[in-house]
Amino acid sequence: MTFTCFDFLICINKIYSSETICIYRIAFYYRFLCQPKPKNEFWNDGKAVFELSEIFACERFPNVVTAKDGSIVATWGNKSYQVRRSEDGGKSWEPIITIAEPGFQGGGVIVDENSGDILAFVEEGHPISPFKMYRSKDNGKTWAVEETSLAGDKNGNVPSMHMNEHGITLQFGEKKGRLIRATRNYDGGNNKEFWPNHYTNAIYSDDAGKTWHTSAPFPANGTGEATLTELSDGTIYYNSRRHLSTDVLNPRMRHIAHSKDGGETWEGLYVSEELPDGDQSGDYGLMAGLIRLPIEGHDVLLYSNIVSNDGRNHGTVWASFDGGKTWPVNKLVEEGKFAYSSMTTGRAGTPSEGLIYLFFEGEGEDPKGYSGKMAIFNLAWLTGGKDWEEFFDDY
Repeated sequence: MTFTCFDFLICINKIYSSETICIYRIAFYYRFLCQPKPKNEFWNDGKAVFELSEIFACERFPNVVTAKDGSIVATWGNKSYQVRRSEDGGKSWEPIITIAEPGFQGGGVIVDENSGDILAFVEEGHPISPFKMYRSKDNGKTWAVEETSLAGDKNGNVPSMHMNEHGITLQFGEKKGRLIRATRNYDGGNNKEFWPNHYTNAIYSDDAGKTWHTSAPFPANGTGEATLTELSDGTIYYNSRRHLSTDVLNPRMRHIAHSKDGGETWEGLYVSEELPDGDQSGDYGLMAGLIRLPIEGHDVLLYSNIVSNDGRNHGTVWASFDGGKTWPVNKLVEEGKFAYSSMTTGRAGTPSEGLIYLFFEGEGEDPKGYSGKMAIFNLAWLTGGKDWEEFFDDY
């Protein structure tokens, strides 16, 4: 039987005229027939989408973001810093743009949601190394170096950019409009002897990237290469790789903390029981991807890493529907080689709408090297066609 909003009103009249009140039925009809369609309806059209292609042939280190116009902007490279763009949702890719040669991917690419500018951080070589900040004012088509300053943390350490998930613009709370990205402190170098003093942190800017401040250290040493995103209440969720444990915490699972002050300090450290950190046969971890989907009223997070005991393979995506507390969904994306990864999501009203983009290091022409691969999918594919809304507590 099909009901309309008009039927609902008649139903209420009949209910009251018969002196029978059925609150449950009234609530049901109102919720499903009379309320306006949610802004996020496009996330659940029921048709599964999955595509996989190679967009870079060699080198490594992925970051991917979505420009304000909906263009997908993929950055890459450990010898030259390269960019590829797609204006049609990933169906085709424009030729490679080389921003810097030599150039080393610093990660943390940020789309400034205030202006539409895109900021990229390019290091001169493998860390520890100086960096330059490049700005694009045309959705990633052209780039120019820009003067910027970076203040050290409370220990006097100026962080390295390498090699973190893309940054974000804060959208909620008192620090709305702030730019922030994950960074790391090498404390002397990348040799194993220095690892006990390594730690992740973040840098943030309140003047569109002209000046940057460094947060307090993440509350665990031996960490590096992190991800962060903002929850709908303004809390920043910080998820870090850990390559060496200096305490009793498990370095093979992701380390989590939160910030209530816009990314200036971190609190509530715990180890995820569901999210693995790289190859489980050793303590080394793996750079991961993380995004929050723009689904109004809910904190849907996606995380990418591997499920493996024998090397970097079996790339997998996890989904959380409660802001990272639990991760009830996971799905294999790539059975073969899968190393560093980065994720972004499409924008409403553009060809990228409703799509998720996973950019990762995959099998390359050189068996010892990588290629840059792009997986494009949607929530219907990730959940196997299941109605993902039933994962919400208020369903």
